[in-house]
Amino acid sequence: MNIRPSAAIRQNYNEIADMCKKTGEPVFLTKNGEGDLVVMDIEAFNRREQMLKLREELLAVEEDRMAGNMGCTLDELDEYLDGVIAEV
Repeated sequence: MNIRPSAAIRQNYNEIADMCKKTGEPVFLTKNGEGDLVVMDIEAFNRREQMLKLREELLAVEEDRMAGNMGCTLDELDEYLDGVIAEV
């Protein structure tokens, strides 16, 4: 976990940006010793958002299944997952 004081973003923007891009991990910025902001590479952010969207969709499907609602065929599921994977 990369933790830096908030002043580091002003003083070392390029270093922090490079770190985010190289590691794919966020950098946590603190202010007065307390967590304040998180900075991350835009590609890592987009991947994270897509993963969260997929998890929400899978949770909704699982909730439907638990409620007894009919699902889809394996072919429909395969086609759907191929589309989701292609987006990532």
